[in-house]
Amino acid sequence: MTKILMTGSSGFLGKIIKEKLSPYDLLTLGRSKSDIYMDLESEVPLLPKSDIVIHAAGKAHFVPTSAEEKQSFYDVNVLGTKKLLESLEKSGSVPKSFVFISTVAVYGKTTGVLINEESPLQAEDAYGVSKIKAEKIIENWCNQNKVICTILRLPLLAGPTPPGNLGAMINGIRKGYFFTVDGGGAKKSIVLAEDVAEVLIKVSSIGGIYNLTDGRHPTFLSLSEKIASELGKSKPLNLDLWFAKVLAKCGDLLGSYVPINSNKLFKIISSLTFDDSKAREKFGWNPKCVLSEFKVK
Repeated sequence: MTKILMTGSSGFLGKIIKEKLSPYDLLTLGRSKSDIYMDLESEVPLLPKSDIVIHAAGKAHFVPTSAEEKQSFYDVNVLGTKKLLESLEKSGSVPKSFVFISTVAVYGKTTGVLINEESPLQAEDAYGVSKIKAEKIIENWCNQNKVICTILRLPLLAGPTPPGNLGAMINGIRKGYFFTVDGGGAKKSIVLAEDVAEVLIKVSSIGGIYNLTDGRHPTFLSLSEKIASELGKSKPLNLDLWFAKVLAKCGDLLGSYVPINSNKLFKIISSLTFDDSKAREKFGWNPKCVLSEFKVK
């Protein structure tokens, strides 16, 4: 049976991956709720031999407000990755395949249509930069050790109790303070977490760098209406753009934790989508439609 070593099994995506891979000989590695305890920021323990390593651990969904908080992205996403690779080498447990869960944030884009894997990595924020560095470290290590390297760049993830911006949208709609702006026509890429989990074994034997989306890129309006329907709530209100800009200017004066400021408004009204045609061509990526399958819990 294929032996799999996985990090990040206690995270949102990690829990779903762990469930999907339950038929395999799976060992989890992490600081909590794992088969093997390891603090990826500081430890280099001996690890068992595995055929596939899935590195899903990482720090995300957090806007740093200090140098210390920015450093934490490096410590977890970069240093943690280095420690994991050191542990595999030290243990004589270099796998056949290594799969890294990355993010479309590496492109550093706030707007754009069907951005593909050849686009330059221009992230400047702490999260995006840390993921770029981790990708490069993994690519070099895999080349040196003749390991099949797969990097999956993910957009918004849909699934039970999602974190990040989607989770914030659900919470806002549930509490009645979410609104669309200027008709909610901006499109965003999104993918079901379970679709990502289901493809991991297949893509691990192929290798490469891939964007994964559901290919439909729903609008803010359609996504918010889907969530409202799931929650039994009325359709979210829409704000005229001019009024939203006034609120955003006020939010700029109050700090980053207000519901809207100029930066958040720009993201709300700007389309940002990613091209997954490479995955469809290389390994038959055929995901389900998020708007059809997504269930809110």
